[in-house]
Amino acid sequence: MIRAVLFDLDETLFDHRGAVTHAAVAWTRALSPGHRPLTDLPALWLELERRHLPAWHAGECSFAEQRRRRLRDFCRLMRLPLPTDLDAAYADFLRHYEAAWTAFPDAADTVDTLTGRGLTLGILTNGVPVQQEAKLRRIGLMDRLDPVLTPDALGAFKPAPECYLAAAAKLGLRPQEILLVGDDRELDAIGPSRVGMRGVWLDRHDTGHTDPHRPPRITSLRELPALLA
Repeated sequence: MIRAVLFDLDETLFDHRGAVTHAAVAWTRALSPGHRPLTDLPALWLELERRHLPAWHAGECSFAEQRRRRLRDFCRLMRLPLPTDLDAAYADFLRHYEAAWTAFPDAADTVDTLTGRGLTLGILTNGVPVQQEAKLRRIGLMDRLDPVLTPDALGAFKPAPECYLAAAAKLGLRPQEILLVGDDRELDAIGPSRVGMRGVWLDRHDTGHTDPHRPPRITSLRELPALLA
């Protein structure tokens, strides 16, 4: 029996790609007016996230340093001038990013539908708590999702088994009593299944698979209440 539903945040409830799209374009224009992009700015930024975040997760560098590495690569690949103060430059990027924070249209509806069913509804994210909680406040979901579980509190990142087991311990539940839903098939569906936690892959872009042995897949959060039923 499922007693708790944990949501990933970025690209599950929160439109991270949309905010990155706005920020990458606005920041590049501010840094180099008239610059003609050599590639898809948002796609490049997201690829650099995937390339550099694992070093922070593995403890090889600080959170701030992986940001600096991303910015260096972004400027090099886009043939942009490298800012002298990378931390100040990233702060400028963040201002553009934060200006575009928004929830997906199905986020609040789904949380509202599940509220009152006797379920614990929370967040399990690989992000840093200050920023992730600020996102939840901005999109109006902070008061409806508790707890907000991050690696700072759990001591491990998804998809490490220790992360899911620590999340279950925080909730006082067995992994089998928890369902995790998120946009990353490995982190949010396959990973938790390895410790007995249920996982649902939110495939917003309908990239799809038909293998019945894979974790359950939905293309909208609005499908989740029926899946739980």
